[in-house]
Amino acid sequence: MQIIAHRGASGEYPENTLLAFRQALAQGADAIELDVFAVEGELIVIHDPHLQRTTNGRGSIYQHSLVQLATIDAGAGEPIPLLWQVLQLVQGRCWLNIELKGADTLEPLLKLLQRAERELNYDLNSLLISSFNHKLLAAIKAARPELKTGALTASLPTDNCAFAAQLQAYSVHCDAGFIDAALVADAKARQLQLYVYTVDEADDLARLKALGVDGVFTNYPARSRKLLT
Repeated sequence: MQIIAHRGASGEYPENTLLAFRQALAQGADAIELDVFAVEGELIVIHDPHLQRTTNGRGSIYQHSLVQLATIDAGAGEPIPLLWQVLQLVQGRCWLNIELKGADTLEPLLKLLQRAERELNYDLNSLLISSFNHKLLAAIKAARPELKTGALTASLPTDNCAFAAQLQAYSVHCDAGFIDAALVADAKARQLQLYVYTVDEADDLARLKALGVDGVFTNYPARSRKLLT
């Protein structure tokens, strides 16, 4: 079962910062998950559209310029990173799950991936693009069919993973509170990877391992791996 660092090693370090991502790499995470919004056509890494929960800033990210956002403390003196900086940091050291949060993230993402291929020789096969916005996922597959996509859900659909198959997704990402054996079996039958969020406790890790899920998003990658051994 793969260990996916949720917003980096966010249980111990400021979430969605380069510090948290470096620590996730140091802790041997199989993958790193992060969230992006677009500001001035640039993808920034932050979970919320408002600043106050995770930074010393206030108000909406859209009320600030990129220059202003760069001066905000996202915790431990860390700035809000650009997705480009994360790509430079990771560069194949693990796979990366980019969750699209804003509806205007598609075009900036496609441009950035072209740049990553050109300037970093980045292997796009090591990226997984996910979202709760399934229209965005469909648009990504239309523009770049080879990209892997992950369909997020916070529910237990009556038709299990059919929605993800219709999107030609690579994976289904579901809430730990809703998963059951039928969902796991359906994902496997459809040859979909099944990743579960957000899992930090020993009993949940054991239950999901027994169910046969492919990976878990966790705030504590090193501790969760130890609990699984």
